[in-house]
Amino acid sequence: MGHLGIRRAVADDVPAIVAMLADDPLGAQRESPDDLAPYLAAFERIRTDPNQHLVVAVREGRVVGTLQLTVVPGLSRRGATRSVIEAVRIHADARGDGLGTQLIEWAIGESRRLGCHLVQLTSDRTRKDAHRFYERLGFEASHVGFKLPLR
Repeated sequence: MGHLGIRRAVADDVPAIVAMLADDPLGAQRESPDDLAPYLAAFERIRTDPNQHLVVAVREGRVVGTLQLTVVPGLSRRGATRSVIEAVRIHADARGDGLGTQLIEWAIGESRRLGCHLVQLTSDRTRKDAHRFYERLGFEASHVGFKLPLR
């Protein structure tokens, strides 16, 4: 398996990240890996925002996982800062190796380091395996989420 490193993403990682985002039934409907322009523009916005932490997991020089961690200051919970984990993806041929656990544990540790009081995430209701995974890591399905598409 080789050593796993987790580091901030760089622009050269965007094609691999987008490929992982597109590599499932939901992502295949939402992503366009053949046109990287909007992803590169988004990457630049993420890169320059100090509350955004887009990381990749690298094994033997190859990007095999990714997630985005967003730090959100707030007034609720006595002014608590929280973090939001988004866009967790593991390359298809690296699943089942414990990589997802390592990425989420990194995100939890980084959230603590950044002074967050709570880590939260959402997962599409059809991703039953992901729900079991997150519950195994101590997350609780405590809320119902809602979305309103604006475009």
